[in-house]
Order: sequence, then structure tokens, then C-alpha cells
Amino acid sequence: MKLLRPVLFFAPVALVTLFLSACSTALTVHKAVNLAPYKRIYVESRLSDNHRLDEQLANELKALDYDATFGVATMRPDKVDAIMTYEDRWQWDFKDYLIDMQIDLREARGNKPLATGRYHQAGITTKTSAEVIRLILTPLFKPTP
Repeated sequence: MKLLRPVLFFAPVALVTLFLSACSTALTVHKAVNLAPYKRIYVESRLSDNHRLDEQLANELKALDYDATFGVATMRPDKVDAIMTYEDRWQWDFKDYLIDMQIDLREARGNKPLATGRYHQAGITTKTSAEVIRLILTPLFKPTP
């Protein structure tokens, strides 16, 4: 019975630790300037994007009251204030899900970096790509006081 006590104590602790480490997520957002003046944003499509993240990003920007369009870099309109690019990494574990996404925003004319946001999710429960985009863009474009 004395040998069984430590096992009974440490087994639940080990399970909780394993569960919490498997459900880790991280969101980082950095803004160099206030993004309010940058109203017209062009989302550059990635040729390898099979999930239409460019369209999802543009739609979320429109929901945040920005004039957003998307397409390949060579089709960029002349009158845009900022360019948004993104990197995505997908994982397959009985379903395809977005494990990591980074969004960068830079000035259209001077190519100056304006903001960056990154979300990493590695866990049992995952978010949809639309939820990940919302999680990144909402604090990124929140007005600064």
C-alpha cells in the first residue's frame, strides 16, 4: 500500500501536465504605428494557398471597417495604403487544421513594416482558420488610445 500512494498522487498530476502542455496556444501582436490611417489594404494571395486565406483575411478586414481587396502581387491596385502578407502552416491529424499563422502588414509606398501578428495552436482542440484570423486581426487593428 505504501508503494501505491506515490503512484496515486503523481498519476493525476502527470495527466494534468500532459493535457495542459498539449493544449498550448500563443498569440503575439506587435504594432509599430497606429493602423487607423491605413484604410485601404491589399491582401497578397499566396500561390500555394489552397484554403482561400486571402479571401478570409479580406473579409475579416471588411468586417473591421477597412476597404480590403485581395489578389496576386502583380494585380495590386495603385491606391492602397498597406499590403498584408501571410504565412500559414497546416497539420493533418484526422482532419486538416491551421497550426500556425503569421500576418505582416507594411506600407504600400515605402515598404515600411507596420505591424505583425502570429498565432500558434498545438493542441487537441483546434480553431478554424476564420477564428484564427479573427484572433490575430482584432487586437492588431484595435484603435490605440
